[in-house]
Amino acid sequence: MKIVQNADSNTLTLGLDGELDASSSVLLDAELTQPDILRHQKVMIDCQKLNYISSAGLGVFISHLQRFQDAGVKLVFFNMQEKVHNVFEILGLDSLMTIVPTQQEAAAL
Repeated sequence: MKIVQNADSNTLTLGLDGELDASSSVLLDAELTQPDILRHQKVMIDCQKLNYISSAGLGVFISHLQRFQDAGVKLVFFNMQEKVHNVFEILGLDSLMTIVPTQQEAAAL
């Protein structure tokens, strides 16, 4: 999996490209663990090119969700493919995490 990072003063956008499985979840965890990430008001996850997510990948997001909330950082997912969104829905994660259809909607939050 490839992670493309784009940041401005208030928002960090991470574009996920490929499959988020056990091996690539280590890379994502390293990105989300960076101390500088908490200086942003919002972390937006672009899922347009995310083809697959495993339980390990979901676990990375779940493990960082509380830390982000405690720091006042919004975690927002957008451009999620239907098959990936279905995984979030089946596990009830769509009620814990903010998922919107477009980047414009994510930016407006």
